[in-house]
Amino acid sequence: MKQDDQQRAREQYVHHLTRRHFLHQGALGLGAIAYSLLGGMPAPRVALGHSPRRTASWGRVKSVIYLHMAGSPSQLELFDYKPELAKRHREPCPDSLLAGQKFAFIQGHPTLLGPQVEFRPAGDSGRMFSELIPHLAGVADELTIVHSCVTDQFNHAPAQLYLLTGNARFGYPSFGSWVTYGLGSENRDLPGFVVLISGGNAPDSGKAAWGSGFLPGIYQGVQCRSVGDPILFLNDPPGLSRGLRRASLDALQRLNELQLQEFGDPETQTRMEQYELAYRMQISAPEVMDISRETQETLDLYGAELGKTSLANHCLLARRLVEQGVRFVQIFDWGWDVHGTGPHDDLITQFPKKCREMDRPVAALISDLKRRGLLEETLVIWGGEFGRTAMNEARGGSTYLGRDHHPHAFTMFFAGGGFKAGLDYGATDDFGYFVAEKKVTVRDLQATLLHALGLNPYQLSFPFQGLNARWIGPTDEGQVVHAMFES
Repeated sequence: MKQDDQQRAREQYVHHLTRRHFLHQGALGLGAIAYSLLGGMPAPRVALGHSPRRTASWGRVKSVIYLHMAGSPSQLELFDYKPELAKRHREPCPDSLLAGQKFAFIQGHPTLLGPQVEFRPAGDSGRMFSELIPHLAGVADELTIVHSCVTDQFNHAPAQLYLLTGNARFGYPSFGSWVTYGLGSENRDLPGFVVLISGGNAPDSGKAAWGSGFLPGIYQGVQCRSVGDPILFLNDPPGLSRGLRRASLDALQRLNELQLQEFGDPETQTRMEQYELAYRMQISAPEVMDISRETQETLDLYGAELGKTSLANHCLLARRLVEQGVRFVQIFDWGWDVHGTGPHDDLITQFPKKCREMDRPVAALISDLKRRGLLEETLVIWGGEFGRTAMNEARGGSTYLGRDHHPHAFTMFFAGGGFKAGLDYGATDDFGYFVAEKKVTVRDLQATLLHALGLNPYQLSFPFQGLNARWIGPTDEGQVVHAMFES
């Protein structure tokens, strides 16, 4: 045997001893054994164009636009009107609110902090809205406002992960990933799940907030930009023609198909899908991400400005994306963590600034979707990862006003998607501290949102670590809040 042939034979022998080969190949491989023990579950389909897995009898939502205010806005300065708290401003906090409680930063015995804004009636029902959000007050009758949300996390990253992925630890699929896994996408030339970030920073939980976890990678969120190339490294490098790129992808496709046949690794299929999607997106993405195609009237409605990265531009982009069949758009807007350690994070300077940046475009998004006939089939979600305390934080003796993290009560609102417009659901006590009526846990929210999409929250699952893992977790504690929907 020639030396080269001997070398190739040795390499082939070593290859067949690899862990991957042992796990995946043959009827006696560990992969096959695990497959049989788990009941012969079928391999997951990873193409985003698959038939929807709608399992609930109710569900009219085709697209989701989720506006996550990273850092968590103060509900007490926006939607949760508390005149009693205003009357008792600067009084010592009642012991009943402090007993057995843990805070992220508050120490000692704090004083109550009344709302730092005026509230005014809005809409046909006269529901109370902060003076900081006049444009949202103008669409008050379109909103379903839930005042009684609670979580069991009081630090940003785990609270964001718990809300968005169903687990306070890294490694679990995000809401957008579950939705695209369950429903697929209606546009084969764009990602099913798009992420946009404003405010200068990503959320504390990082890219895990839009990751696919143990789902195939094709379902992870694709981060896009509103300035420059919509997606980094999408365009062909200098000297590479469109034809040569196509030929290169075809060669890669053949190699990947050989690897898929040999090992059966679903991530190989994911890689093939992503290469092809990137190729198609080179034409489709720049067009849909170009807001200069909008009329000046529409740009003014949102307060959008060409060539900038802003929440206003991203709200307009979100509408353009769902128009083109994108299933899930997640917008993260950083800067809402109002601790009051200085003017950069207080209730008097920073918070009104963030409200001005948010109020107009979010209201415009709701109005624009409605006038285009898209609001009934598009669900708009707004909120943070938890609430803010009824007392002043005063960290280190700071004289700036701010509120600490608060898991026991926070507000979220919804618009469109079959939610009951004009509904106020749940209530907090006189201090906005504990939920007094109709508590809605994170698990309840997750179950309710999946139901709105026509996905049964108790059946939508994926095999992981010997379990049929679900967004709502391993128990059925999460309950669909049917009262939030139109009858």
